[in-house]
Amino acid sequence: MGKNAKKALLSVILILSMLFTFSACATTNPNQSKSNNQTSQTTNTSDNSGKIKIGFSFDTLNLERWQHDRDYFVQRAKELGADVLVQSANSDSQTQYSQCQNLIAQGIKVLVIIPHDGSAIAPIVEEAHKAGVKVLAYDRLIMNADVDAYVSFDNEKVGELQAEAITKLVPKGNYFLLEGSPTDNNAKLFEQGQKKVLQPLVDKGDIKIVGEQWAQDWLTQNAYNIMQNALTANNNKIDAVVDANDSTALGAIRALQEQNLAGKVAISGQDADLANCQLIVEGKQSMTVYKPVKEEATKGADVAVALAKGEDINANGKVNNGKIDVPSVLLTPVAVDKNNMVDTIIKDGFHSLDEVYKNVPKDQWPKQ
Repeated sequence: MGKNAKKALLSVILILSMLFTFSACATTNPNQSKSNNQTSQTTNTSDNSGKIKIGFSFDTLNLERWQHDRDYFVQRAKELGADVLVQSANSDSQTQYSQCQNLIAQGIKVLVIIPHDGSAIAPIVEEAHKAGVKVLAYDRLIMNADVDAYVSFDNEKVGELQAEAITKLVPKGNYFLLEGSPTDNNAKLFEQGQKKVLQPLVDKGDIKIVGEQWAQDWLTQNAYNIMQNALTANNNKIDAVVDANDSTALGAIRALQEQNLAGKVAISGQDADLANCQLIVEGKQSMTVYKPVKEEATKGADVAVALAKGEDINANGKVNNGKIDVPSVLLTPVAVDKNNMVDTIIKDGFHSLDEVYKNVPKDQWPKQ
């Protein structure tokens, strides 16, 4: 065999050897490509058991209120044969958006959102719809988007209840309005409800609003700073605080305590957090608005499953989000003070008598 022929033969052998090696590598892990295909498949359907998969994106789980919602919602969904994937964005809009995208990729049928920012999260609705996923706005409305449904309380009514309770206690005087997070559409509805009650009294001259500020992200520390500054600016001459929720009320009350004004200045709240219920029976907070969370979470799970099945959600109203009138299920909030604490919050099992009254001498506990 000539020298050139030998080189040609060696080249052929080398090529065949390389082809064999590549073929062997491809077959040594026969499940690799199959595994990737399976991952893609399972993230675009419900789970393999046939259960409905629901994604629930929380603004935050750092507030006591939302922990109750999560537990009741998951429990009810489980009863209905659905699984719930829960994500918390820790009050960050970009994080929430990314988490929602991740939930959609996991094959959910319905995306439930408590938005940190009702406007910033709006584009996720279109992304969800392109993936065949329905979107339920829970407690807080998603703005300017084709939201499929909304479950919440009558949030303007919440503000009315807050203002009505405080004006009964302080019909005349200097008022400070401590509002919620400016990115939360509910906070704006609370303010509207408050001013519906307050404005006629302002026009009459009975009430003077000496200040109004918004507590970013509903944070207690932000509310504390705001209340400190308000007291300083007004030489402590504030008779009442219409406060949008309980986490901010905690901060305001701490500032009032430092000036020996806790219990002397009427102050509202919302959510019936345990610490605030304790302050109410101690006489340091005037009232809270109780939104029966179990009822809302249960109804939310019912609506989510109905959306997944293409069934009627039994809406009892519509709320405009700037783009459409969103089919809505609206529940009724309840004003709670020390006089009806037992008949509402404790009776419902939201908090126990022992928990609420633990800082009150036992001989002053109400009889059940």
